[in-house]
Amino acid sequence: MKKYILGIESSCDDTAVAVVTEAGEVKSSVIASQTDLHAQFGGVFPEFAGRAHVAAILPTIERAMQEAGITPADLEAIGVTRGPGLIGSLLVGLSTASGLGLGWGVPVIGVNHLRGHLRSADLEETRVSYPAIILLVSGGHTFLAHMDSPAEIQLLGSTRDDSVGEAYDKVGRMLDLGYPGGPVVDRTAKLGQANIPFPRPMLHKGLEFSFSGLKSAVARYLDATENPVVEDVAASFVEAAMDILLTKCRKALQQYPVRSLVVVGGVAASPQLRAQAGELCDEMGVTLCLPPLRWSTDNAAMIALATWDYLHLDKAPEPLPALQLAIGDF
Repeated sequence: MKKYILGIESSCDDTAVAVVTEAGEVKSSVIASQTDLHAQFGGVFPEFAGRAHVAAILPTIERAMQEAGITPADLEAIGVTRGPGLIGSLLVGLSTASGLGLGWGVPVIGVNHLRGHLRSADLEETRVSYPAIILLVSGGHTFLAHMDSPAEIQLLGSTRDDSVGEAYDKVGRMLDLGYPGGPVVDRTAKLGQANIPFPRPMLHKGLEFSFSGLKSAVARYLDATENPVVEDVAASFVEAAMDILLTKCRKALQQYPVRSLVVVGGVAASPQLRAQAGELCDEMGVTLCLPPLRWSTDNAAMIALATWDYLHLDKAPEPLPALQLAIGDF
């Protein structure tokens, strides 16, 4: 009996491959990181990212299969990120998955990257109780959604401009803290005082987000201030970002009776967000569901677990032994 999904994630800078069971057990997870390659640019250089994926993807797949102790005959399907992401990076994963699917006679399912993040909280063990409010916070996306099940998603609000993760990275660059900016901004913030009144754009306007104004306010402050205290700038930025995120979560929890608040995406690794989301959930009487730190950032295990959902969706066409991309936005 075929028990495994091979997941491939290449939407941005890391080449990731994993083997996952339907229950979310991760048999192997291998990531070829490009952090050192892009650090010199202070962000991801798309052309270099695509080339690095080409060099890394087949060895990474081979290693993941070996660590899981399986062969192509053990695979139910191959799940591969179909978007959103950098087009050059995505094409490497998509074309590789398509070729392997044809050669191995295994169905290939194109998976929305965001659905992968939504399912990351159930990797290794089932954590999410439905209905749930989902806060997805990453380098490319920020949104709130209501979920009655993994297949029933209602978008409540998204960002009108920048994602919170992008704001983190840009502020990290402004403060010359290095790349990637998110983790180091959080660490630096712990050393400072949140004594700068940065704005909270759209704080009381529905469930949509905006972070462009906050990012710009940090830039204006740095331009106008001689010898700014980096730690205080970081602390004030993080406090403003957390205020925006948690205020919107509170509103969503008040409007939609649910059992869980699920926080996923790369920014879900933020210790400040984890702590404050926990306090909010205690106050609101719901369960906080967080993926383990290793599954918060981009990985292929989440893509593999989401692939099982695609296989079971009633509305999905039968998967083909080639690329299947037409299964809706999520």
